[in-house]
Amino acid sequence: MKNIWFKFLVAIVALGLAPFVLSLFHLNLVLEILIFAVFALSLNILVGFTGLVSLGHAAFFGVGAYTAGIVAQDISSNLFVSLSLAIVFSAIVAAIVGAFCMKVSGFYFLMLTLAFSQMIYSFIYQSTDLTGGSNGLSGIPRVTVGNFEFSNPVYIFYLVLVVFFLIYAGLRILMKSPFGQVLIGIRENETRVKSMGYNTNLYKYTAFIMAGALGGLAGSLYTYFNGFIAPSDVYWTTSGAVLIMVLIGGAGTILGPVLGAALIVSLETIVSSYTDLWMLIVGAVFIIFVIFFPKGIVGIGQSIYRKLKVNKQRSYLKKKSRAA
Repeated sequence: MKNIWFKFLVAIVALGLAPFVLSLFHLNLVLEILIFAVFALSLNILVGFTGLVSLGHAAFFGVGAYTAGIVAQDISSNLFVSLSLAIVFSAIVAAIVGAFCMKVSGFYFLMLTLAFSQMIYSFIYQSTDLTGGSNGLSGIPRVTVGNFEFSNPVYIFYLVLVVFFLIYAGLRILMKSPFGQVLIGIRENETRVKSMGYNTNLYKYTAFIMAGALGGLAGSLYTYFNGFIAPSDVYWTTSGAVLIMVLIGGAGTILGPVLGAALIVSLETIVSSYTDLWMLIVGAVFIIFVIFFPKGIVGIGQSIYRKLKVNKQRSYLKKKSRAA
């Protein structure tokens, strides 16, 4: 446990120094990775820990993003006001959608989340007076805390960095808690967990609302970073992209979605600058991981670690036998 928190501290220090060593382009790339890492971590609560595969998670991302933008424009640019309302509205939408989605499971759950997501996308796309419609919501002012304005990308970076580490540490603690262990039990064998007296529907419903609220948080951070939000960010392809991040990184782990977000965002940003076929490359990478590395990047790392450990033990035993 001490080793984990030491690595956590090292990561905080390393990322905290990023603005001093990276160019503005690379700093924005890291910033975007952190935002989508929060988004992927929120979906991982459903996919990785509860075993509920959703294709509608972009809806909560969009609700949070548009709420933060609209509040900043029309009510208050205060960070805590816009961020709080974005999380609350996302949680409310997740509670409404989840009330219907909890009545089904498996393939039907996936399709129902997709259907609700497309309904929300359609509302955003057609509500020109509220959301800007197909043109998106632009002219979003920079958020403030008192007299301090997050007018510089470096300030936004540190804001996102703090939120990311709070979410990461919080989810790590949560999944080690009794609540998190019940979610994992539901993923492994819901019938058995139910027979032990747990109300599995309530646990799944709570996880759905939590995932939606954190998805909205990621959306609001994206609005602060981008200063603009478009309907395309709420489309089902965004849900597919974040699902790929979770699966490629390693569903059911805390680090996996972060690594998956880093890989996909980097591929999209860097490869797309060289070719228009970047989506084909991302698709090929996803296929390779599904077929050959189903446990994702984290699974690859664990496999390499185990092999190195076994080889070290064998080497030690050989030396010991020779000495004898």
